[in-house]
Order: sequence, then structure tokens, then C-alpha cells
Amino acid sequence: MIKSLQIKNYALIRELEMSPSEHLNIITGETGAGKSIMLGAVGLLLGKRADTKVLLDENQKCIVEGVFDISSYALEKIFEQEDLDYETECVIRREISPSGKSRAFVNDTPTNLSALKSIGEKLMDVHSQHESLQLGKNMYQLNALDAFAAHPELITNYQKAYKTYASAKKQLEKLETLAAQSAEDADYKQFLLNELQEANLDDLNQEELEKELEVLENAEDIKLKLSQSIHMLDESEVAILQQLNESKSLLHSIASFSKDLEDLSERMESASIELADISNEMQRVQNQVEHDPEKIQELKDRLDLLFRLQKKHTVLTLEELINIRNELDESLSQVANLDNDIAKAKKELESAEKAMREKGGKLTESRKLSALNFSDEIEKIIHQIGIENGTVEIKVNPAEPSIHGLDTIEMLFSANKGIKPQELKEVASGGEFSRLIFAVKYLIADKTAMPTIIFDEIDTGVSGEVALQMIRMMKHMAKNHQVISISHLPQFAAGGDAHYYVYKDHTSDRSVSRIKKLADEDRVTEIAKMIGGENPGTSALESAKELLQL
Repeated sequence: MIKSLQIKNYALIRELEMSPSEHLNIITGETGAGKSIMLGAVGLLLGKRADTKVLLDENQKCIVEGVFDISSYALEKIFEQEDLDYETECVIRREISPSGKSRAFVNDTPTNLSALKSIGEKLMDVHSQHESLQLGKNMYQLNALDAFAAHPELITNYQKAYKTYASAKKQLEKLETLAAQSAEDADYKQFLLNELQEANLDDLNQEELEKELEVLENAEDIKLKLSQSIHMLDESEVAILQQLNESKSLLHSIASFSKDLEDLSERMESASIELADISNEMQRVQNQVEHDPEKIQELKDRLDLLFRLQKKHTVLTLEELINIRNELDESLSQVANLDNDIAKAKKELESAEKAMREKGGKLTESRKLSALNFSDEIEKIIHQIGIENGTVEIKVNPAEPSIHGLDTIEMLFSANKGIKPQELKEVASGGEFSRLIFAVKYLIADKTAMPTIIFDEIDTGVSGEVALQMIRMMKHMAKNHQVISISHLPQFAAGGDAHYYVYKDHTSDRSVSRIKKLADEDRVTEIAKMIGGENPGTSALESAKELLQL
């Protein structure tokens, strides 16, 4: 609950401080005095956004700070999730600088608005006229029914199963999308792979093929040159080998005369042997080289295929072609495996959906049982607070699975006898919305761990005995919750454990809003003014005193 609230430089508020009672607090004041402005400031503590328009003095920063006693509400886990220090006395502060920069702090630790919102919504439930209209929305009705049903374990079990189902569904969709995309180009990829496989790239050596083709294409010239060389070495009348042998014999005959002559003779012997070997090798090569048009065409075809494939795949080497072939083969293997993966994913989805629908069915059953009691209880309350012939019907209709369950909620309402209930947002007036939302809040208050409940003019459109009945209910709520109600009714003002009065202060050069806690005598005077006007008579004063006896 709120132990203290401090607001500085916000809208019409220069500086405001209050330490509300832990039970029922009523805030009154003239229209425009700044009562609802306070709610705007409190909204900052709940993570709502703001800009420099809220600054009373554009040269100073706005500060809103709330001190909360959270010792009884088991919120340690939320603080842990948000990586914030937990203290039983929690201090939340928002600052809006003149430059427009917004900062948020929890226990003096900087944090973001998301964390502030997750913590704030556990500390305060703020009703506004806008929220009354929210009652007409199916999601709000569903949350209200779940709060009344008090089945958090069923919700947790379902949501866990739903997340598993949603994850399995997403995985299957991903695989099916991949399969569809792959199927579109699988045929083309298979054609490319077949083409590369048929080329037998692993058995090829492009450089050797090019050399072999070059030899075959020049076979006649090679044979002619070799023949001429052989003739010069060994077959002509002045053959080089014959002359070399004669020179070798001459050197051999004089080799014994000196070491130099002996060396020359040995070298001549070696040259003679080498040239003879060369002549024989040329003869062998000449015999091997044949002009073979068929072989030439075969090599050309293989090289042309390689060149065409390289150009087609925009690569320069045989190794790159082999890599492309291997990648295509792997890609198509993955596509083939997708069928198995999809089949497995379908089984997992079926299993997850079965578990999700089983848990969802239990939640639906609980909602249907609770809906009957909830509508009956709402009817009892609205009969007491001025809608004597009001009827409420809550339908639990099947819906597509979502994180919220397998249902959608439809609240039907009729304020008049004999009129069939219709969709709430179509038939309820503003005052009826306020009383319906009050009934809902009253019923779920004790079922939720909400430290502070704030009502903004929940008494719209009510008076007399209805107002008295509402304040009695509100006092009952305040036994277990801190309740703050902004009101314009004397019955509400008299029923509070603490009464705060908001007023305009015109003593300085600029009007500002202020708040003060009223003592007993001041409460009598203020309530009398609410009954009889600015100058209340004896009757109004007596009525005020009588109301305060409630």
C-alpha cells in the first residue's frame, strides 16, 4: 500500500504530499481543483509516458515519488526478474526534466518503463472513467472472470502448454515454408547437380587435358621435328653421333698422356652416351605421337564441357566446380531430409496441441462454472446500488487458441425488466458502466493481492441510498485493501477513514493545486458545503454530522 506520495511541479501541482490511511481515503474538492490531476501523476509511477507539457515550471524538473509497503505481497520474484533490489519498503520515483528526458527509479536504482509497469501493476489498481469503458471489452471481461474464479494454477498450466504448442506450430510452419521454397528450385538444383556429376569432375585434370590436346593438335609438326633431329644425330652421312664416336676414339688414344686428356675423354664418352639416349628417346616419342582426330575431338569436348560449366557457374577452376557440386548435393540432401523433419514436427505439434487443449478444456470448464456465479453476484450488487432490474449474463464462447485460453468472454447486460440482455458496450450508460465496474472490483478485490485500489469518481450518476450502499461496500473492501476514492458525494466523504480536500491556491502569481487532510471539524464543514453549498445552513451541518456517524 502507499505510505506516502509526493508530487512536485506536475500540471497545476507545485508541491503536494500525502500519507494516506491504510484503509479508506476519500478525496474531495471543487471541479477543476486538481483531483484527477493527481491520478495523472500516479500514472507516472505505473510506467505511463509523459513529456514536458506536464511541467508547471518549464525550468524545473517534475518529480513524482511513492513509498510503498510491500512486505505482505510476495513480490520478490518480480524484483528478481527485473534485476532490482527488493526492499519491503519500496520507493518508486519518476523524474521529467525540462529537456523532456524521463528517468525512472526503483529503490534508487535506474530502470525502464517496462519494469516500472510490471511492478506498478502489482501495487495499484487505478480505476478511471476510461477503465469503466474498458469493461465493455472482451479481454477485460475475461481477466475479471479469471480473477473472480481464482484459478491461477489452471491458467499457468494452460499457458505453459500453449507456449509449447505455439513453439511447435512455429517450427512446423518454418519447416513447411523451407520445404515449399526448396521445392520451387529443387528441380533446377537437381538438374545442375546431374550435369556436374555426369562430367565426372573427380577423374579430370584440366591442366593435363589441355597439355594432351596441345600435343595431339601439333602431332605432325612434332613428328617432323623429331624425325629431323634423329636424322641429324644418327642417320645422315655426317651424323652427329658418328662424328662424335670418331672424336671419342681420337681422345681415347691420347688420354694416357695427361690427366686433362683423360678427363676430356671421359666427358666425351658421357656426351656420346647421353646423345645416344636422347636419340633413342626421340625415336620412342616419335612412335607414340600420332595424329588422332577422334581423340582430339574427345579432348575438345571434355574441355569445352569444363569451360561451359565454369562459365555457367561463374568460376575459373575445376576445384570450384567440384565445391559447387558438393554444395548442391548437400542442399538436396537437406531437402530430402525435410520430409522426415516435417513428419516429426507434425507429431510433436499433435502431441502439444492435445496437451494444450486438455489444459484449456479444464480452464474453460472452470470459467463456465464461475461465469454463472459471477453474473449472479454482479446482479445482486447492482440491485443494491440502483439498478434494481438489472440482469447480467456472461457467456463463455469457444475461440481459436491463444495465450489467454480457448475462450472469449461476452458480458451481456440489461437494465430493464423484460428486456433481453445485450452486449454491454451497446446498451450500458456511463453511470451503469461505473456501477458495473464497481461491482466487478468489489467481487474480485478479496481474490487478488492488490495493495491499493484507486477509484476516480466511481460515484458518477448515483446519490442517496445508492451512494450509502456503495460507501458501505467500499468500507468493506478497505478492510483488506488500501482504498483511495475521488468523489463529489457527501456520503462518500463521510465514509472515509481519512478525508483529503483538494483546492486551488490563488495567493501567488499563479494558481496551483494543494491538498490538505481534514480534521473532524473541517470535515463537518466541508461535507456540509457539499450538501448545502458554499454557505451551508444548520440543516446541512446537522446532515453532515449525521453522515459522519455512519
